[in-house]
Amino acid sequence: MRTGVRLGVDVGSVRIGIARSDPGGVLASPLETVPRGKGDLDRIAEIVAEYEAIEVVVGLPTSLSGREGPAAGAARDFAAGLAGVLTPDAVRLYDERLTTVTAESGLRDRGVRGQARRKVIDQAAAAVLLQAALDRERSTGRPPGEVVMGRGA
Repeated sequence: MRTGVRLGVDVGSVRIGIARSDPGGVLASPLETVPRGKGDLDRIAEIVAEYEAIEVVVGLPTSLSGREGPAAGAARDFAAGLAGVLTPDAVRLYDERLTTVTAESGLRDRGVRGQARRKVIDQAAAAVLLQAALDRERSTGRPPGEVVMGRGA
């Protein structure tokens, strides 16, 4: 298992959930919600620098059958844009099937309701995504998902 902080990114149309791992790559925790739009890539690059993250794992939304639709295309485009502002090979796409559903259920089980849940659901989904990627790497010994090259690479 590689050491170093990883960030998980759950890209939505309005908000982007960010999670981070510990330096050992064992546990993912919710970190921040970034508004989607102007400056979002720059803010994520700042977070990468702040935590000296070795990698960013962006969620790839696919259907239960594994097919990619418009949301997956948007996630791929976002990941390519992010890869363009970060170190080469620092961005990976990882299947995020059911992460939001899992995060929503976990928050509901902990008693987080309504408006409070909406404020953190994206971060929680990013943490579920990142934890799945960390667990996958630990079980296979290989970095999870697929490497994303920056636009124009």
